[in-house]
Amino acid sequence: MTITIWHNPRCSKSRQTLELLRKRGIAPTIREYLKAPPSTAEIEKLIDLVGGDPAELIRDGEQEFKTLRKKKSELGKVAIAAAIAAHPILLQRSVVVAGKRAVIGRPPEAVLPLLS
Repeated sequence: MTITIWHNPRCSKSRQTLELLRKRGIAPTIREYLKAPPSTAEIEKLIDLVGGDPAELIRDGEQEFKTLRKKKSELGKVAIAAAIAAHPILLQRSVVVAGKRAVIGRPPEAVLPLLS
């Protein structure tokens, strides 16, 4: 099974999640989403893989989020995907994808159930 980490090397939690994977002998595919921004369709698929509330995938503390002038609770899946595609910095980090499931690595240990 291919494991992919949506990674921001400037983020300490993202670096810790990558290190956790490597310590478990996993060499994940690394998607540096700030260098290769995802499409809206890719984000919508990621939201589906993570499941739950789509708002969990968007960072509301970033300046780019404030320019939306909305609350997370006011945004649906399509709006969240469009906002992240337009401003990839808004993607919660890191996200680890394994097969047909994905988990937000906050804290990094949250990815462990995905690996079993």
